[in-house]
Amino acid sequence: MTEPLLELSGVKAGYGAIEVLHGVDLALRPGTLLALLGPNGGGKSTAMRVIAGLHPATGGEVRYAGRTVNGISAQDAARLGICSIPEGRGVFPNLTVRENLWAATGTGARLKDMEEKAYGRFPILGKRRDQLAGSLSGGEQQMLALSRALGTDPAVLLLDELSMGLAPKIVSEMYETVAELVAGGLSVLVAEQFARAVLPIADSAALMLHGRIAATGTPDEIEDRLAGDYLGG
Repeated sequence: MTEPLLELSGVKAGYGAIEVLHGVDLALRPGTLLALLGPNGGGKSTAMRVIAGLHPATGGEVRYAGRTVNGISAQDAARLGICSIPEGRGVFPNLTVRENLWAATGTGARLKDMEEKAYGRFPILGKRRDQLAGSLSGGEQQMLALSRALGTDPAVLLLDELSMGLAPKIVSEMYETVAELVAGGLSVLVAEQFARAVLPIADSAALMLHGRIAATGTPDEIEDRLAGDYLGG
């Protein structure tokens, strides 16, 4: 089997004296989508923050391409090709669409190239290029956040609760775009409360409960384990 591109081994993390992650094991293989599922408060977002270099692990190992990267900063994670779209989208509301894309050119990308890709993928952003991001719909803000992330040409994309606050139709469209990106070779880790939104396009899935991985397997295997009434089924 292909070696994992991103791996958590026995990872622990918390806030002050409260431990939130109790020895988490995860493996994302190149060119695949791993769905990290579970209810709110289960530790998904903390795991994503640890991977992105936004929160320290207190135990275990975070590995990228076989290299241990514990203690890595968010800037160094980005330089390695790990890009995160946090819960709540992560756009600059007081900047225009075009200015939001420009703000992502610090990695060396050209604004012209970023705009071409963003407006080609999401034509509505082209029509809104001079509009403040904060005035966009939730779906349009998520399109902008995704375009900013992809402009950095990441190797790994972390998506935290992509569906939050979006209409089901928009969620389906966003995940169709994500599926196309994975088909093009991008490796994606999605933390998602609503399992049915992401399982149809996932290659593998893990169920996180109370800061631990309760089960891993194929989407069909994990779907059989889900308590649909609280995981969005």
